[in-house]
Amino acid sequence: MAITTRLLLGALNGFLAPIKAYSIEVCRDDEQALGISIVNTAWGLGLIIGPAIGGYLAQPAKQYPHIFHDKSTFGRFPYLLPCLCISIFATFALISCIWLPETLHKHAKFEMGAETAEAGTTQESTESPKKSLWKNWPLMSSIITYCVFSLHDTAYSEIFSLWTVSGRKYG
Repeated sequence: MAITTRLLLGALNGFLAPIKAYSIEVCRDDEQALGISIVNTAWGLGLIIGPAIGGYLAQPAKQYPHIFHDKSTFGRFPYLLPCLCISIFATFALISCIWLPETLHKHAKFEMGAETAEAGTTQESTESPKKSLWKNWPLMSSIITYCVFSLHDTAYSEIFSLWTVSGRKYG
């Protein structure tokens, strides 16, 4: 069950790569490094602050009996409060995406340039042979590096929580 859940979370939550690509597209050339670093910093802070908020708000009837009663909704559903808070935050984040600038206009000039270049070529021109992506070492090294760091990020976020609740006799 845990492996299936983790597989579904990984398959349905691929936000980091599109957010990095978007930050590169909306930032000027001299600010792209800053945009990527802000995305990575926000991701790291989310890995630390998210579980802390979840733990702080979990089981409110036991932790805060003077505010929440055992017979209340939060007493019957002890993890409703952190889920509700993060759902409200996600809703605000989704609504705020309405004001994000569109980046399709940046790609239109490249498509027009490609159409112009195709129209200007003669029939005698030969197409360049297609190169394999597997032989493109800069691309493959970037993919391998990103995969290793993603594996490390996932392993850290999964193993750290298990380590924190384990007893000293397990190391």
